[in-house]
Formats: sequence, structure tokens, C-alpha cells
Amino acid sequence: MPYYLGIDLNDRYAMISYFQPNMSEPDTVSTVAGSEVYQIPLVLAKRRGLGQWYYGEDARRLAKTSEMICVDCLLKRAVNHESIRMEDESFEAEELLTLFLKKLILLPQKLGNAIYCDRLVITVDRLTRENMDVLWKVASKLGFAKEQFMVIDHRECFYFFALNQKPDLWVHDVYLLECNQDYLYYYALSRNTRTTPQVVTIAESSRQALGVERDADFGRILQKAFENKIISAVYLVGDGFDGDWMKESLVFLCRGRRAFIGKNLYSKGACYAAWIRDNEESWPYIYMGENEMKFNISLKVRNQGKLEFFNLISAGKNWFETRGECEVILNGSSEIDFWKQLPNSREAKIETLELTDIPQRPDRTTRLRITARPVADDKVEIEIKDLGFGEFYRSTDKNWRYMMSV
Repeated sequence: MPYYLGIDLNDRYAMISYFQPNMSEPDTVSTVAGSEVYQIPLVLAKRRGLGQWYYGEDARRLAKTSEMICVDCLLKRAVNHESIRMEDESFEAEELLTLFLKKLILLPQKLGNAIYCDRLVITVDRLTRENMDVLWKVASKLGFAKEQFMVIDHRECFYFFALNQKPDLWVHDVYLLECNQDYLYYYALSRNTRTTPQVVTIAESSRQALGVERDADFGRILQKAFENKIISAVYLVGDGFDGDWMKESLVFLCRGRRAFIGKNLYSKGACYAAWIRDNEESWPYIYMGENEMKFNISLKVRNQGKLEFFNLISAGKNWFETRGECEVILNGSSEIDFWKQLPNSREAKIETLELTDIPQRPDRTTRLRITARPVADDKVEIEIKDLGFGEFYRSTDKNWRYMMSV
């Protein structure tokens, strides 16, 4: 049976959940048996003179002794390509982050779970080219193939979590409020039920402060956020909701809607993301976030005598990761039609690219490789390369490049 892992990762801590399709929901693992303290400090400690490493709470506790050397903020240090000197050795921060995650991934096995993981999904607050590159390198060092690994941001994680709950919890809009220390912001998830698949969007608020009158401030923020909205469920995450300070605001929060509080929503959402990636054909939604491609690009080709569309780029795919490629044989024209379509539209716009100075050859003797590489969520670089035609016509290695936008 497939086995999936989800990790919520930031510079302070990590949380790990696991999921199999026969489970009612993902389970989150604590390093303390029987505890619901799921946050595992992103810390490594090494015993002086030995190659003995500790991680998490053990590392933070042992770091107070003089016989240990401690290093924290592993994600930020890895993204910044730092080298860390420990005694007479120098360690790349990327290697130390890999070591931490290796120990973390082994944690669910101690509960009797599988050793082999079908897919790992790591979620971070924001995706950048820098943290994506680092996490993909780390995943490769951990032995994960490209098709076994994903990186998503917290908004997309919320999307997967919310739509895998009971239907009555997402029949209308769904909100997630995150509070850390004295600041909070919220995500508002909406579905367009008139499209197939349903297009899901998430609006994000600006960061808002909670003052001395924390309960009253929170209540005012809720009233403004929920104004003229029909909301099925609200999820509260973050350390800022600790303590018994929500009084009047909690009464308003639960009026006509369900509310849940916890800290492991993102690691559970990452597990759902891993599961859905293996079952995308039956998933009736498409998420349009800031990192997702905003349009489809297709070619109309003849395959084994039948006309069909070949999809180069799919809307809703993470533009950092997606890429399309195919080889075609030209038939009677030096022009190639690309079909561009928005996910919520049935109409497509045709953009025709002319291959200038293409070698003169008989019909069906020019083979081309077409590669589509997104450079943003609404821009794609198209590269077309002449491959020739076997021994009959040598490749000229001629390239054509175009920038295509929505």
C-alpha cells in the first residue's frame, strides 16, 4: 500500500506526518511518546571529538553542555550556501540539513511504519528559486527520484488539506488564520463551481497586529474578514493562539461555522498533496496560486493517423517544476500553431510561430524538438531545435526561441 510523508519546514522547527490510503487522516509524529508536541527544533548537535549527532529537542537540550557543538537555522544557512566550521572540520549547511531530514524521515518508522516512502512533500511558507533548488538537491541526496518529491507553499498545503475534509466543511468558503506572537494573517479559499475542473483560489490578507486588547483586536479582524462571506469552516494555526485569551472573539468565530485549532495542518496537508499527486485524474479541482501556471499550452498533432492535442504546459502546475517537451515532424509548413487556453475558459487562442530560415527539405523530413520552460507563472520560453532526419538530412543545430505569455 502507498506510504506518504509530509514535512512542514521553517528555520525554527519541522513537523512530520505520514499517511496511507487506508487511514482516515494523516498522523503526526512527536519525538516525545504520547505527546502532542509536534514541533521538532531545526537543530543539530555534535559531540566534541566524535561523529555522534543529535537532532531536535535532544540537540537543543544537549547544546547547553560544553561537550556539544550546536548549529541551528539549517534551512536559511543552506539557502545561503554557508559552510559551518565545527572543530577541525567544515560542513556545508546543505549537508547538515540533509542529515537532519534523514533523521526526521526515520522517525515514523519507529512506530512500525514502512521503511520505503512512495512520495515526500515538503511545505514551506514561501517558495523561491533558492529554497526550491536546495530542497531538490537535499531530496536527491536522500534517495528520492524526481517523481517522488514535491515542494509546495503553505497556501497550496491549505488547499489540499481543506478539500480532503468532510464535504460540509468546504461547501462554502474556508478560512485559515495563522498567528505567531502578536501578528496574524489569513487565507480565504474559494471554489468556482461553474468550471470543470473547479478552479480554486486563495486570497491572502496583509499582516495585522494584535495589541494589548488581544481578544478585542482579534474580534475586530474577524468581523472585517468575514463581512458578507458565507464560511463553512475556519482553521487556526500558530503559537499565537496558545493560552486562554480568546473569549468574545471565539463566540463570534463559532457563530454559524465550524472552527478548529492545531499546529500540524501543514504537515497533514503535505501528506494529502502527496496522495493526490498519485490520483490526479480523479481530483476535480485545479489550484491557481501565485506559483501555479495560469494557462495551458498545447499542440495539435497527428498521432498514428488521429488528430489530437498534446499538452506541453498545464495550468495549475508549479511553474518552478513543470516543463514540457516533445518531438514533431513538420508536414508542409514552416509554421507551428500553439493553442493557449485559460483553465476557466472553453475557448483557446492560437499563437502561430514561424520558423525563419528553416532548411529546405521535402515534406515530413524535418524533425524538431519543442521544449517549453516557464520563466514565471504567466510566461513560457519556447525553444525549437532542428534535429534533421536521421542519415538523410543532418541536423543543422539551428534553434528558434520565443517568449509566450498569457
